[in-house]
Amino acid sequence: MTRIEQKDNGKKGRFIIYEDDLRAGEMTYVWIDDAKIIIDHTEVDEAHGGKGYGKQLVMAGVEFARKQELKIIPLCPFAKKMFDKDAGLQDVRF
Repeated sequence: MTRIEQKDNGKKGRFIIYEDDLRAGEMTYVWIDDAKIIIDHTEVDEAHGGKGYGKQLVMAGVEFARKQELKIIPLCPFAKKMFDKDAGLQDVRF
């Protein structure tokens, strides 16, 4: 079973994905202002690769942005690739 937790200190934050209570990866972001965040890094531990966890992390960030009415600047190469490929994410792209 997987779960995702968010941690945010008002300047930066991260989404952490766990598989059976073991950390499997994380996506980090930085606040630009009250309306924008930068996704700057997405990483999935090698042992958990190929399970779609990176995509789940980026989508958790997208859902957060939608709920908070934020825009995302996807600087992380993985997140940028997702945004470039999926027209459904353009509503939150800055």
